[in-house]
Amino acid sequence: MGRDLTALFDPGSVAVVGASDDPAKYGHAVASQALRADGRRPVHLVNRRGGTVLGRPAAPSLAAIGEPVELVVISVPGEGFEAAVEDALACGAKAIVGITAGFAEAGPAGLARQRAVVARVREAGAVLVGPNCLGIADNTTELYLASDRFAPGGVALLSQSGNLALELQLRGAPHGLGFSRFVSLGNQADVTLVDLVEDCARHEPTTAIAVYAEDFGDGRAFARAAAAAGKPVVLLTAGRGSASARSAQSHTGALTTSADVVAAACRDAGVELVCTPREMTVVLAAVSARSGPRARGGRTAVFTDGGGHGAIAADAAEDAGLDVPELGAETQERLRTVLWRQSAVGNPVDLAGMGEQQPLSYADTVAELLAADEVDAVLMTGYFGGYAASDGGLGGGPAGGSVLAEGETRAAEKIVTHLAATPKPLVVQSMYPQSPSCRVLAEAGVPVFAATEDAARALSAMTGRPAGGTPAVPALPAAAAPLRDAGYHGVRGLLGAAGVPFPAAREITDEAGLLAAAAEFDGPYVLKALHLLHKSDAGGVALRLADRDALLAAYRAMHARLGAPAYSVEAMADLSDGIELIVGVNRDPRFGPVAMVGLGGVLTETLRDVAFALAPVPARRAEELLRGLRTAALLAGVRGRPAVDVAAAAAVIERITAVAAAHPEIAELEVNPLLVRPDGALALDARAVLG
Repeated sequence: MGRDLTALFDPGSVAVVGASDDPAKYGHAVASQALRADGRRPVHLVNRRGGTVLGRPAAPSLAAIGEPVELVVISVPGEGFEAAVEDALACGAKAIVGITAGFAEAGPAGLARQRAVVARVREAGAVLVGPNCLGIADNTTELYLASDRFAPGGVALLSQSGNLALELQLRGAPHGLGFSRFVSLGNQADVTLVDLVEDCARHEPTTAIAVYAEDFGDGRAFARAAAAAGKPVVLLTAGRGSASARSAQSHTGALTTSADVVAAACRDAGVELVCTPREMTVVLAAVSARSGPRARGGRTAVFTDGGGHGAIAADAAEDAGLDVPELGAETQERLRTVLWRQSAVGNPVDLAGMGEQQPLSYADTVAELLAADEVDAVLMTGYFGGYAASDGGLGGGPAGGSVLAEGETRAAEKIVTHLAATPKPLVVQSMYPQSPSCRVLAEAGVPVFAATEDAARALSAMTGRPAGGTPAVPALPAAAAPLRDAGYHGVRGLLGAAGVPFPAAREITDEAGLLAAAAEFDGPYVLKALHLLHKSDAGGVALRLADRDALLAAYRAMHARLGAPAYSVEAMADLSDGIELIVGVNRDPRFGPVAMVGLGGVLTETLRDVAFALAPVPARRAEELLRGLRTAALLAGVRGRPAVDVAAAAAVIERITAVAAAHPEIAELEVNPLLVRPDGALALDARAVLG
């Protein structure tokens, strides 16, 4: 059930320690907000000088209040924080909000102080938000302990930035977005982002959870909490583009960035990942819409009253990951019954001027598109709203005045009726989003935007995953006995024991060992120099050695050049009709093991056709990743080549990623290439890097 945060969001009483009459002090802002709900619960102001604050008597200490206080906000200079915490616990506080800064963010000494404070708070059975935070608010319980007001609504905002929270409020107002709760995360010393996501998931008035976080703490726990929330979670984070600070020793490490890791976690958890406050607002407006359920697919009908708008919207929809397929003959025929001859009905669907003469044609067309089984969602774009705008003095288009304005408003009302009868995602882009007809749509829960790209992004947030793609964050297996031999054959043995198939191979150190290995299995052979970082780049791999004489000659030449301490003699795999893949797992400090699959071989880093997911990766998910690659057509067979066994490759990926997930001591594990042929999959090389 998670931690009980009742005392934090709905306390029986509140005290603000550090309350002040000085507008420059944060204790002034918090005290002012706290007094807004003085009738809901007792609110005590504490200032060490006593006297009055904001025209009310102020106690010189918490003890002087003379009664227990359930929630205490502490906004005092850093040197007095620990004493204030002790006073709060002594007066019975079950929740503390620490606004005071100077702890973990200030260095090792501050971190040590912070840990000591948290230990004391937990020992007393209380909870602590912060320190170094900007307060909290809960509109549903009239708890106002932040410096600013937040319009009421259904979004819980959990943010490490106060200014960003204010921007989201400003951007959300035109879309009718409001907030159930606001929590400034601060240092997350005790109450973490995970605790808050879990609590907001249980909070009935909260309909969506918005997160701005720079520090996830336990990233995998965040992903699990978001996947289990049962409500939309929208994430904005900073620093996603920076590469790992650790020096990578494999293709997997070199290709895996923080951005890849966060994106993989969000995909697996069903979190909407956004890049800017504007995009976050757009997505929140979409997932908070009341216009119907999320679609199961992304087949989108673009509907316009102008060719240019339709073409641009179709491109924007595809850029947002939606499909804009040509409509089938039956749907096109139904559209022709409500449109005139020159109207386009393929997709985009274009009124071609009909709206100016028959405004209700907008509603009739939307009704047909919503009713079509081949349409999952509708994006309406262009001039709609302009007729009512011109009548309302909003700078709209042609005169025609009230007749067209009234017709457009009636069309909006009919669209709302059609949407209620056939609920599917509908998003509108209008040149006049504030017009009366667009307001009719917005008030009915239809997201309306001025920018085409915003409308397309909103619609993508309202479309669900394909069947079988429900959010799932894989559980980590129990840790296995640590890998002691991280050499090539040690790693092969570890993976082979888990069911990963390899060609026959023997490790050798001299010519006698080489000839003995060659006698154990027939050629052709492969010779590899061991203990080299990238064997192929160093000339440490010789392929297609037909017999023992060719093998011996290759060994002598390679040893003369490289002088490697050991070599591997292997049976040469049949590469005909095969595709080389790469499978790797990189251990992220926040999200744990993250898998990468893609096109492998020597061109891995050049082509960079890879996909990511949290490990371990089930075979079903692995197959989805493979079929989502840019080069996925190769797997299905091209130019007369047969299709390869993707299911076999996916099963091997599951085994590789399960091994990596069970070995926390392995920082990087990689199989490259994994050869997949029409008759199965075979691992041809492996590497592990211990952390």
